[in-house]
Amino acid sequence: MANRNGGFIGTDGLDAPDPVTDVSAAIGDAQASISFTAPTDTGTSDITGFVAQVASSGDNYSAGSNTGTSSPIVISSLSNGTSYTAKVWAINAYGTSAPSEASSSFAPAAPRGLFAGGNQGDGDYIDYITIGTLGNATDFGNLSAARAVVGAVGSSSRGVYAGGSPVTNEMQYVTIASTGNTSDFGDLPATRRKLSHGVGNDTRGVFCGGENDGGAAQQDCNYITIASTGDSTNFGNCHAGGLLGGASSTTRGILHGGQSSDTTRIEYITIGTTGNFTNFGDQQSPGRTGTFGGSSSTRALFSGGFDGGAKSDVIEYITIASTGNATDFGNLSAGNNEGASCSSKVRYVVAGGEAGSVLDEIQYVTIASTGNTSDFGDLTIALAALTGLSNAHGGI
Repeated sequence: MANRNGGFIGTDGLDAPDPVTDVSAAIGDAQASISFTAPTDTGTSDITGFVAQVASSGDNYSAGSNTGTSSPIVISSLSNGTSYTAKVWAINAYGTSAPSEASSSFAPAAPRGLFAGGNQGDGDYIDYITIGTLGNATDFGNLSAARAVVGAVGSSSRGVYAGGSPVTNEMQYVTIASTGNTSDFGDLPATRRKLSHGVGNDTRGVFCGGENDGGAAQQDCNYITIASTGDSTNFGNCHAGGLLGGASSTTRGILHGGQSSDTTRIEYITIGTTGNFTNFGDQQSPGRTGTFGGSSSTRALFSGGFDGGAKSDVIEYITIASTGNATDFGNLSAGNNEGASCSSKVRYVVAGGEAGSVLDEIQYVTIASTGNTSDFGDLTIALAALTGLSNAHGGI
């Protein structure tokens, strides 16, 4: 039965739709993407649109608003760090539904990148940057123990680290918008180091490849639901193990390079399913391994690593929704191995690594363009064999 309470802009509540259900929010930089389920009972006329509104206190839903014809609806011009809830109304020719139940509380956040681990000093470092603002990194907290070449995935709220050297099966997490040390998340099915980073969306993270404690390349992949805690679940296999570059859109995860007889290969999965990776295309040059990836919602970039035994300064890109070979983008400041990367939907950032000496350098490019990197700032300490994640990459 359609809702009998018109409101908001309604003209005849008897014919208005039922309320919207399942309202949730994915945060961004000063904005939130409001998802919901449309009512089955649309009243006596088809639904013509929806209104989403947010409240920062009480039941005054006037802190931000937008309309749309389907889920999700993005509400912009919010305040980063402020907590909001959202409600959604359905509209047809006769009126407006009663409001939905309020979403859980959420707080928009500026795009933040975290760089963690490494093989210098204590090796438990976590640094952070605000990706949209140039400057030096700031101390965030610490990993549970010194770890190098750790796997990493990020959602809009959490960063999760997996494995690392000394070889472990431990997974640990942080809340990206805050600071502090990691907490226990769960376990991988086996000890692993050199896992991929950057494969996942706002719901699911996938850890791929890596090496076992004997140094043998591994092809199996495991996934987690980032918002919960617990042990990982089998996803399928990738073609090349070892140290892999990763990137994502909201639907696809991409792997680049790795250790196999065919290291030119780029491959992909659909993140929301399970199964083995599928061939995407080829790198520009054969044999490049240990690259670092990042992405907007449409384009993935991969840089650095080893190319025929030499440190590479190459940056190349692909269009994630298609398939095909990589295209030249530009160059890093120098050939770089064992660096790390993160991204927002606008910027791709590379930090640390080894280029004849261990680097504290942070450098960036604008993803939608092409060209060489520019200086961003410095890490708190020079680091190699570190890892990166963010709360604003192309998978979110």
